[in-house]
Amino acid sequence: MYLTITETAEYLSVPEATVKSLIQQKKIRALFDGSEYLIYKDQFTTHLKQVEKYKYLVEEILSEPIPEDLDIKDED
Repeated sequence: MYLTITETAEYLSVPEATVKSLIQQKKIRALFDGSEYLIYKDQFTTHLKQVEKYKYLVEEILSEPIPEDLDIKDED
């Protein structure tokens, strides 16, 4: 399935200018049909899966309790 620049911006939750910039930098593959750019939606699937994976890992790390430091001495 192909998306326009506007649809791609909505799908990725970024401004249209960002999508245009990424196309110019060749970070997003796009076809130009003579009047507009068409972007293949499935090229983002792997990236979005990795982002979700990293979010899960970060949440897991942040939820671990901080261990007590054995070197701290009670001065009371």
